[in-house]
Amino acid sequence: MTQAKVLTQEEVERVLCYLGKKQHAMRNQAMFLLTHGCGVRIKELVSIRICDVLDRIGNINAEVHLNRNQTKGDRGRTVYLSEKMREVIRNYLCERFGLQDLLAVTLTDTTRALFANQKNPNRGFSASTGCQMFHYWYKDCGIQHGSSHSGRRSFITNLANKGVSIHVLKELAGHRSIAVTEKYIARNPAVLHASVNML
Repeated sequence: MTQAKVLTQEEVERVLCYLGKKQHAMRNQAMFLLTHGCGVRIKELVSIRICDVLDRIGNINAEVHLNRNQTKGDRGRTVYLSEKMREVIRNYLCERFGLQDLLAVTLTDTTRALFANQKNPNRGFSASTGCQMFHYWYKDCGIQHGSSHSGRRSFITNLANKGVSIHVLKELAGHRSIAVTEKYIARNPAVLHASVNML
């Protein structure tokens, strides 16, 4: 089976531009960016609740603690959000609720899905529907072998290319084994050349 494609920056921009012209643009862009900017699995992405990302005073958490039911392998894990990702989520939620400040959202039912589907504002997507959405986004953008796992694989590969330790990557990915993490890293000849030129 072909591994999910690792996207170039140009391809990431192409997908974001495409999504920006469609209905539910901010929601879909945020979903796409969470896979690329945090390496979340599709099951994790669709199971994230508002209370997982929003603190009691309406700020976006720097860490998202997923329980064993939200992730793979029957154990929870922590997803770390960069400042950029926190801003993306904040902007999306402000647009979703028509607010400038998210404090009022904390007074509502925050166990609702972070990414609500079109039919029910309280419910999220199934993992299967999420996979289909990503498949069609990549297909419509002319990106072959793109899948819901492409963001996760791109996240790990890009950090590896920037010199992040395999031990850190293992933790960020939520893997139990370094051997599993290594399988996600795409070979990059430019990085190999740059490495030998450091001598």
